[in-house]
Amino acid sequence: MKTAILIHSDPQAGEEALGRVFNGLAVAHDLKQKNETVQVMFLGTGTRWISELNKPEHPVHGLFELVKDKVAGASQGCAVVFGASDEVKASDINFLNDNLIPGTEGLPSVARLMAEGFTILVY
Repeated sequence: MKTAILIHSDPQAGEEALGRVFNGLAVAHDLKQKNETVQVMFLGTGTRWISELNKPEHPVHGLFELVKDKVAGASQGCAVVFGASDEVKASDINFLNDNLIPGTEGLPSVARLMAEGFTILVY
């Protein structure tokens, strides 16, 4: 089983967004514990989570640390558009940009994930 977890929720959107990132990372942890293939990607306004989740006082920081090795990265094009590129650069999270959309820095290729047999979960 291969699973890609795409985090799109915006940390500025309140408790529902917090619930989404928490549950997405909890699924990643569950799959990791079962030795399944799992990747977490941050896209859209979800790229803003990188700076929030790296704060030790954040309520989801501990869970984030447990699955950080399963984070494939953050969409470079989305990070630029949503003002998160400096925070992603300052972290140890990679930029994803293998889907070269004209006029952008590139986004992760969901088509590639599908071709590789990943189940896609969106939070």
